[in-house]
Amino acid sequence: MTELKVDVEPGEVGFDAARLARIGSHFARYVDDGRLPGWLILVSRAGKIAYLGKYGCRDLETGAPVEWDTVFRIYSMTKPITAVAAMMLYEEGAFELKDPVSGFIPAFEGTRVYRSGPALKPVTEPLREPIKIWHLLTHTAGLTYGFHHAHPVDTLYRAAGFEWWKPEGLDLAGCCDVWASLPLLFQPGTEWNYSVASDVLGRVIEVISGQSLAQFFAERIFQPLGMADTRFWVREDAVGRLAAMYSPQPGTLRATRNDAMDLIARQPPSCCVGGGGLVSTAADYHRFTQMLRRGGELDGVRLLSDRTLRYMTRNHLPGGADLEAFGRPLFAETTFDGVGFGLGFSVVVDPVANKVLSSPGEFAWGGAASTAFWVDPAEDITALLLTQLFPSSTHPLRPQLRQLVYQALVD
Repeated sequence: MTELKVDVEPGEVGFDAARLARIGSHFARYVDDGRLPGWLILVSRAGKIAYLGKYGCRDLETGAPVEWDTVFRIYSMTKPITAVAAMMLYEEGAFELKDPVSGFIPAFEGTRVYRSGPALKPVTEPLREPIKIWHLLTHTAGLTYGFHHAHPVDTLYRAAGFEWWKPEGLDLAGCCDVWASLPLLFQPGTEWNYSVASDVLGRVIEVISGQSLAQFFAERIFQPLGMADTRFWVREDAVGRLAAMYSPQPGTLRATRNDAMDLIARQPPSCCVGGGGLVSTAADYHRFTQMLRRGGELDGVRLLSDRTLRYMTRNHLPGGADLEAFGRPLFAETTFDGVGFGLGFSVVVDPVANKVLSSPGEFAWGGAASTAFWVDPAEDITALLLTQLFPSSTHPLRPQLRQLVYQALVD
């Protein structure tokens, strides 16, 4: 296991130490007043950890504290890993970004598009163009999530057993067949909507590689990068390090044990998907972010070329639009003003429009239990926030961490 430690005095990499310490005192209040169980925060610059803090409990009921090796459910922070996996295959010539998804998952050949009507009797129309691989990577395929509760198609997903989780007994191939049978929210490429697109992309990876997604991740990404604790369920010898899951109590917002969700990741899932489900540690995910900031390489292991990664982290929305203009501003792991979307990552286009200190070109994503990361190529910063509070929209943790990191940067 990689050891976590501060590598450098903050001043040596442009941070004011006293200002950087504001991170800990600010986020400690979330624990002290009961809104969070505990947290771990890591900030690096130029590849050196300048801030490392932990506070509170990984399990409030037992009093077990957050430790440097605590295991967290990272949910949608699985998505960027899936995007990296797909683009590794792209670099091998396995597909083109404009390839139809139906070439790998035939059920999508006959998918139709919602036009009008209620969930009980939707009116649909044919695809004007097929769903393509780049639509999956950019969440512009027209797919959705049942948990959005905003559209008749969302209702159809829930009726098919898809809200936050998948129906028991369905593998990823079976899930994709069901999603392909449901109407799309819109014609592919015409809007952005946070969705099961990364799950479908995971199935494309399986079809191309001939491996399960779990096997591909383990052999092609986690083992080469030394991410020993990152997987779709917790190793038996690491169960004691797994943080418990909490949700805000209605009214008080106090972190309250979520027993149903706490069971997730304690045993192998029936379906490993590209959109969520991984568990990880700060040390492991820090290695993933360092591979990203170094242009696809870490410690002599290269997963992607630097040019591929730069391409992935550009805004791919048509006309350079941000998510506010092109997306459906529902639940997602980013804000929408001034933020575009690349191949698997949100991308800051305009920090002024976003109203949060950051840099153009910063790329990021987060998870449903309030976890988050970002990589800022302009300032050579990476940051990581790990906690276990579901859902992630409860508190403004991500923008607050950004403002506290950047106000400490004084070089």
